[in-house]
Amino acid sequence: MPAGAANLVGLTQFDNQTSYFGGDIEGVLLTQGAGYGIIVGFGFFFVFLTIALVYGDYRARGGRHYNSEDFNTAGRTIKTGLIAVDVISHWTWSSTLLQSSNEVFTYGISGAFWYAAGAVLQILLFGVMAVEIKRKAPRAHTVLELVRKRWGHVANVVFFYICIVNNLFICVLLFLGAGSVFNAATGMSIYACCLLIPLSVVIYTVAGGLKATFTSSYLHTVIIFIGTLWFFFTVYASNNFPIGSISAVWNNLNTVANAAPVAGKLCSPCSRNQGGSYITIMSSGGLQFGILEIISSFGNVWADQSYWQSAIASTPSAAWQGYLLGGIMWFCIPFTLSTSLGLATVALDLPLSTDEANMGLVPIAAASYVLGKGGVALMLIIVFMAVTSAGSSEFMAVGSLFTFDIYKTYIRPKASSKELLMVTRVTVACFGMLTGVVAIILFVVGVSVNLIFLVVGLVVSSAVPPLAFLLTWSKVPRGAAITAVLGGQAAAIIAWLVHTQVVYGAITQDSCQNISPTMDGTVVALGVSFIICIVWTLIAPEKNANYDAYKTIELEDCEDISDANADDPMAMNRALKITWWAAGILSIVFIIIWPVLVIPAGVFNLGYFSFWVILSIIWAIVSAVISTFLPLWESRDVFMRASGMAPAKTGNALPTTASGKQPQFKMSGGDDSAHQHASNGAKA
Repeated sequence: MPAGAANLVGLTQFDNQTSYFGGDIEGVLLTQGAGYGIIVGFGFFFVFLTIALVYGDYRARGGRHYNSEDFNTAGRTIKTGLIAVDVISHWTWSSTLLQSSNEVFTYGISGAFWYAAGAVLQILLFGVMAVEIKRKAPRAHTVLELVRKRWGHVANVVFFYICIVNNLFICVLLFLGAGSVFNAATGMSIYACCLLIPLSVVIYTVAGGLKATFTSSYLHTVIIFIGTLWFFFTVYASNNFPIGSISAVWNNLNTVANAAPVAGKLCSPCSRNQGGSYITIMSSGGLQFGILEIISSFGNVWADQSYWQSAIASTPSAAWQGYLLGGIMWFCIPFTLSTSLGLATVALDLPLSTDEANMGLVPIAAASYVLGKGGVALMLIIVFMAVTSAGSSEFMAVGSLFTFDIYKTYIRPKASSKELLMVTRVTVACFGMLTGVVAIILFVVGVSVNLIFLVVGLVVSSAVPPLAFLLTWSKVPRGAAITAVLGGQAAAIIAWLVHTQVVYGAITQDSCQNISPTMDGTVVALGVSFIICIVWTLIAPEKNANYDAYKTIELEDCEDISDANADDPMAMNRALKITWWAAGILSIVFIIIWPVLVIPAGVFNLGYFSFWVILSIIWAIVSAVISTFLPLWESRDVFMRASGMAPAKTGNALPTTASGKQPQFKMSGGDDSAHQHASNGAKA
């Protein structure tokens, strides 16, 4: 809505408004007390719930206490449903909920599609890495263990730097983004948000470790799906004037586009959307954002220990099934939520300023209109769920990296399991509160959330090629891996700044966060790194290349290997082929086939728009049902043991086979050959 103009769809209370959050519109925003109540109340509710669940798990395990292996790998027994839900939780940042709606507010339905499609193929393709780590390094604790065994200590330090930068700024994005939303919706201090949110996460993560993270991921994901469905039906199936049905939203979107088109027709020099419409896939701005999202998200995933940690914690079959299923289900969260709240903001012609939209407040504004104070509270709860669940995963990732790749490697190689457990807990606590402090510092100096979101992928994307080759191309030498990471990162920063200076005439925060320079920098990071890895390896490949070094990784507690990790190598080889095919086909469908098939639709008519909207809700309903009930069904034996209805598991020895012998744990080599890995190689 142009400044000072009348509302285009008849909402006279918004006439001549230039800001939605400049004042309390009809009293729909909440008080500071409500903000503190959500953060402190829900935060400590989950603390006590997690402690109760940890105690239940303690009973189910026959009274055996947690040790370092349990705390950092969850016993390597997590099944498909919980892995899928955990993947959804990892990848549902506050920006997933907020930025996706902002892209719709800016580009229309293409923003919803490209946000979801641009970030789903990384999860699907990471399923390949999940299978490979189970085939070749089933005793691993972190991805850096593999880096160190393969490429040595210098590489370990370089990749540790990349991983920590990634984890730190992901957490800053989470907490600063949430703080901005709580501040706008309740008036709550951003400083308080940035300290209280990580505090609650630290407490339950320190108490329960990786299992607490999986538990919180399940509970939070279920709540996010419930909220997504609630908002969708309120927007498209209610009596909310002037929306409440698919046809009403479609009519309003056309009304708004006719009065204030999205930068003209696609064929014009300054174009963004075909016909200036919000309901077309033909959006140059949306496509450009999609390219940036695709490339930068690879770095966010591959350089994040939390995704490797979930793969390590899974059973072999769950490793690939969980990532494929999780990716497919995650797609509908940004897709469906932004198709409802993002489009509702446009269809209601709400007077959001550019600054408010860039702060991620688009869905908050829509929620406040369609459900009043209850809608604002529900949206804040969903954001809190996403931030705390993803934050817990990031804290555990850093805790594991420091424990196994710094403390045990360089400080105390002979540290006991009990000592390592304490180190992980202390690291989680210190890093958790550090992220809150860094978020406050960046806020005080004026660094925007949008700039952090765009730049973090640019900085870490150069790590993707060597990490992808870590388990898939044994001939890549250490020099190539190290040079690719640092050289790609340097080239990316140079390209980003040079593009900004040349095109915009000055290097400022505003100019640096334009999509085109950050997209170019991210492309350069990935491209230069790939070229270095491939050319160097072809010229001077690693001699005697194999994956045997991974067999020397030891466990801290021998009782923690279960026979679930002793899958038949032939079955794992078959799973690898299935994952490659499934991930490849789904990626092509999402990135190429789907948008190409939609192009002939041009500007959506009512029938096509109805199909698009109905598809999004069916996808969300199915995903919500699977996310809610599959983990419960797979864990029914644990619930029975915890409640005393079934005998608890006992014993601290390695599992035995039917013949009474301890199993031999097998690992597939670089050429799919099977290696025998004797179980007595583990520490007692």
